[in-house]
Amino acid sequence: MKKAILIGVAGGTGSGKTSMAQNIVHDFDPRDVVIIEQDSYYYDLSDIPLESRGHHNFDHPDAYDFPQLRADMSAILKGQQVKIPIYDYKTHTRSKTESQVVNGQKIIVLEGIMVLYDPELRDMMDIKVYIETAPDIRFIRRLRRDIHQRGRTVDSVIAQYLETVRPMHEQFVEPTKHFADIIIPEGGQNSVAIDLFKTKVRSLLRHLNEPR
Repeated sequence: MKKAILIGVAGGTGSGKTSMAQNIVHDFDPRDVVIIEQDSYYYDLSDIPLESRGHHNFDHPDAYDFPQLRADMSAILKGQQVKIPIYDYKTHTRSKTESQVVNGQKIIVLEGIMVLYDPELRDMMDIKVYIETAPDIRFIRRLRRDIHQRGRTVDSVIAQYLETVRPMHEQFVEPTKHFADIIIPEGGQNSVAIDLFKTKVRSLLRHLNEPR
């Protein structure tokens, strides 16, 4: 018996996935909700020299540890406690001392560019959402984020976007919108879509809480 609702929020880099996820959970009891970033499941690159890690293709499905992600989501939906990895974007490694503990929350929001890519993961989801935002807006958002939050240079962000981010988006990310139950333009800025979406989440939550 499922103990939680799993919501997948996908979309290209800088599309507004995080804003959408935060808007989804805003009206619910914070004790019942948790947001999990798919980026937490990047493979640890500690076995690669530090100067080479930045050249890794982080926008390909193979960059993600899907087996662990599937196992953790399955355990969470069964009501088990799970420790989610903490990923360091500057060193491209997982923390050996910290983790995000998920234990007993009823609404699980999994957000990331590839959350709708894996068929087994999709099958676990109660609602699948794809955020669609114009490419130029997504690039500007990514540029600002990577410089201010991840210690990147302008040149490195532009080079990565042209070499991997854009082609990987077109090949792997954008096609997953066909698996979505809902496609939302402009993510967290679309208040009408968010309100309708919250209504559906409340309905699922009531069903989850009904005595069996």
